[in-house]
This record gives sequence, C-alpha cells and structure tokens, in this order.
Amino acid sequence: MQFVLLLEDKIKSLPHNPGVYQFFDVDGTIIYVGKAKSLKNRVSSYFNKLNYENGKTRVLVKKIANVEVILVETELDALLLENNLIKKHKPRYNVLLKDDKTFPWLCIKNEPFPRIFATRNKINDGSNYFGPYASVKMMNILLKLIRQLYPIRSCKLNLSKENIEKNKFKVCLEYHIGNCKGPCEAMQSEVEYKESIEEIREIVKGNISSVLNHLKKLMVEYSENLSFERAQKIKIKIDILDHYKSKSTIVSPTIHNVDVMSICSDSKFGFINYMKVIDGAIVHSHTLEIKKRLEETDFELLVLGIAEMKQSYNTLSDEIIVPFLPDIKFEGIRFTIPQIGDKKKLLDFSERNVKYFMLDTHKQEKFTDPEQHTKRILELMQKDLRLTELPIHIECFDNSNIQGSNAVSACVVFKNAKPSKAEYRHFNIKTVVGPNDFASMEEVIYRRYKRMLEEKQALPQLIVIDGGKGQLSSAIKSIELLGIGGKIAIIGIAKKLEEIYYPGDNLPMYIDKKSETLTVIQHMRNEAHRFGITHHRNKRSKAAITSELTEISGIGNETAEILLTYFKSIKNLKLANTTEIEKLVGKAKAKIILNYFEEKKVL
Repeated sequence: MQFVLLLEDKIKSLPHNPGVYQFFDVDGTIIYVGKAKSLKNRVSSYFNKLNYENGKTRVLVKKIANVEVILVETELDALLLENNLIKKHKPRYNVLLKDDKTFPWLCIKNEPFPRIFATRNKINDGSNYFGPYASVKMMNILLKLIRQLYPIRSCKLNLSKENIEKNKFKVCLEYHIGNCKGPCEAMQSEVEYKESIEEIREIVKGNISSVLNHLKKLMVEYSENLSFERAQKIKIKIDILDHYKSKSTIVSPTIHNVDVMSICSDSKFGFINYMKVIDGAIVHSHTLEIKKRLEETDFELLVLGIAEMKQSYNTLSDEIIVPFLPDIKFEGIRFTIPQIGDKKKLLDFSERNVKYFMLDTHKQEKFTDPEQHTKRILELMQKDLRLTELPIHIECFDNSNIQGSNAVSACVVFKNAKPSKAEYRHFNIKTVVGPNDFASMEEVIYRRYKRMLEEKQALPQLIVIDGGKGQLSSAIKSIELLGIGGKIAIIGIAKKLEEIYYPGDNLPMYIDKKSETLTVIQHMRNEAHRFGITHHRNKRSKAAITSELTEISGIGNETAEILLTYFKSIKNLKLANTTEIEKLVGKAKAKIILNYFEEKKVL
C-alpha cells in the first residue's frame, strides 16, 4: 500500500513536458521504458483505466512500484532516448509491448573516395556513422541535398590507386549527367574529393552555415542571370535547411565516451544527475539524492557523487563533463567545463534534469511530509530575504483605484506560506483625496497595525508592499510612527522586474526567478491585487446602483442601501413583487419605487 501511495503522489507531480519514463518493479529493476509528448498525461493513462485491451499491459501495471522520468526538449529527442535505453536495459515488458525497431544512420564509408549512404547496420570497420535519424524523410532530404551540392560517387567500385592506374573502370551515366566527377578514371583527385567529404561531415554534424552561405550566393547568381526557376529551387533548399536540425540534444557524433554530472541542492539535500554518453547517445541517466549532515557545499557533494557513480556503474570514461572543477583529483579522469558546443548542450541537458528532479521531490514532499515541506520553504524564505526569524505570518498590501474614484486597499494574510483567507481585510481610503498611492499606503498601514496593537494581536514577521521605493517609504513612516519600526521586517516588490526593495537601501535585490521564495511573494501580491480589485469593482457597482435609487424623489441613501443589500441588483428589484418591497421600506416608499419603474417602462 505504501508503494501505491508514493507512486500516486509522484504521478501527480509529473510535468507536461516531453520525455522518457521508466517503470521499476519492487526490486528496482527497469521493466518498461516509454516515450511521451506529455509525461503526466501518458504515465497517468496507465493508472486511470479500469479495463485494459491488452492483458500484458494489465500485468505490467500491477508490477510497477516506481517511475522515473528524463526530460527532453522535443518528441524526437524522446524517441531517440527511448530507443537507446531499450537497447541498453532490454526491459522485460518492452519486448512484450513494443516493436524494438532500429533507426537509420548516415554512413561515410571508410574507403578510397568515400561514399555516403543510409544504413540500419553499423559495422565496426572504421567508417563514420551519424545519427540515428528518427525521421527517415528528413534524413533522405539531407542526403539528397548533399548529393546535389557535392558530385560524389554512388557506385560500389573498389577505387584503389592500383585499380585506377590500371584503367579498370569507365565513367558511367552519373558522370555524364554531372552527378560525379569521374574519380574512377582519375578525372578528380583524391585530395579534392576529400575536401568535399570534410564539408559533408560538417553538414551532417549540424554545421550548415557554410552550406547556407553557398546556397544564398547561388540564389543571387541565378537571380542576376534571370534564372528565376533555378533560384526558386535553391530558395526551397535554403528553407529546408533553415528548419532542419541534423542533430539533437541526445546525439552528438563528436562525443564518444564521456560521463556528464551536474548538481543542485537545497538546505537539506544535494541532488546529482549522472548521464552516460556512448557514441554520442545517452544510454543511462540517474539522479542521486544525498542528505546533508553538516551543510556540505556543492563542491563536497559533487566529489561524493562522482565517487559513488564510479563505484556503482564501474564507468570506464576518462572524461567527465562538470559545471565546476571538484576539489579532489581523480586518477585517470579529465574534467571538462564546457562553455559552448555539443558538450555544453549535454551539461545544460543534465542540469535541467537535476533541477526538475529536485522540484519534483519538493512537490512530492507536499503529500508525504507537509510539515517538512512548509518548514523548508519558510527556511528558504528566511535565507533569501535575509530575515532574522521564520516568516510564519506574512501580510501583503495593494492599493486599487481608477482615476482616484472609490480608492480601496487590500491586505492578504499568509500563514505558513499559505493563504489564510479568513484574515483578509479591505480598507476604504478615508483621508486621501484623489489618486495618491503613497498617502493611501501610509494610511492603511497605520490603521492596520494601530488596531492590531490596540487589540494586542500578534504582529506578522514580514510585511510585503506591492510597489517600489515610494510605497515602501510611505509604509515605513507609519510603522515608525507606531513605534514598531525594527520589530517587523518590511520589503517592497516592484512589478517591472520583480525586484525586492529594503528600507534605507536604494539598490534592489533580485531573487532567482525560479525560486520558491519569489513564487510565494508573487502569489501574495497576486492575491492582494485580486482581492482589492474585486472589492473595488463591487464598490463601484454598489455606488452606481445606489445613485440610481437616490435619483427617485422621496428615496434617500438609507432606503437605497436597504434595498441594495436585500435585492443585490436593480434587475432583481424590478422583478420583485409589491409585498417584498413593502416589508422592507413600507407601503408609501414601495409605491414611489414601483411608480418610478412603471414610468421608466413607458418612456
């Protein structure tokens, strides 16, 4: 039962990103690997069905004890990674449920005057293989484009130096139609041919800028020579190349056998993501969770993680891609901190996954240990906002007015980083005339905490002001006037760049946009805005209705308020019967109101 509850909680927190999911049994063995456009929707679908069309699927679901996911950028990446993991782990239920097809590769053959062609069989003969390609159509477009740009041979002749010198071969039709320069009869040197092959290697690796420049020059030449049809064909090729991605984040032909490790941490745990990359493809990914004991640094944790991964997976890689250099040297291992290129993309990919794993762990914490989850967020807020105590009780203020009319202010209260809606308060601005946010804030803060002091209520640990330095300064005036300056932490949050302002500091502080601290503050600010706008809207609506009723001769403000409170709207009042109105305001006033609406109908 414990497995089921943990699994349900984990599935609830899955993202809608594309990626690969792995199902594990109670022994920790991978029993199924699948890909998904939306991980949350796909994984949830296994557990939402009561009846399965396939009996094997029903058996699979019964054996699932855990699920892990790997985030990728595109469905193509998910497809390629799924294939790699299936080949690596050979999960039992993938054999039963899926057709483990192989993907095609582009091969530059290891031979004199190399050919380039598509194949599904990789042979260890020194040839270069690029891929795999999940889209055969795009691979064929690329291959066709290469052959149009570079006249390379397509025959299977053994073009050794000896055979060419002996005049064993004759040029074929491909030479006569311009698709080949005739190396079989020594009409093209091997040096010139190899130059073309090197350019082709760059294209299939994804370095297509030189090709695009070449095509653009051709297009201009054709246009200047009035060959518009040819120019249009070249333009189509340019568009194809512009939209084509010949390599993915999963595959990089220049990276052969490396490990990738990245780390992120919170106050309690460190999380280290490990990826094994062989022949440019990710064949394994795992995230290690390390509980901190003595507030260890990321440098210390990364060293522990490297040692654990080397021991657990017995990796033979002599290169590890890392975000920073460890404090300890490992014999026979070279550490790389990439700044650009394929290796940097792999490191970024690993960092995205380890951050997701940490956030996913935090989300699960809401279900498994709510108290610890709340405590961790409060400790994080205390650290990020430089507070002297945990912000268990926070209050946030926002002003609302339209051109100074019906000015109101809202105060929302958060307890333990969650809304305490019963304690929300509205304030009608009493002493300020016209649209003056600063003066309005000064009034509201004074009224709020004067009353709390008089009623001996517990003051909050933090006050959040929706606004910049001006609004914050106004709030501080009231706090100091009440004699509680320094007893309550107070900050302002400006909307433009989400910068945080502190009393007496002209320079704002910027919090990480993905920080849970900023998420809580933004939630408070949005709640205060929503609560204030709702009250402002109701007040304007009430004012409009009241003014219409007071236009009736013999009906004053008090009578209008009674009717409005009971009927809520003019429409409801018009539909009311005479008896209802008489009960509220008496027969004389009821008659005046009914006559008014009757005359209005006639007009």
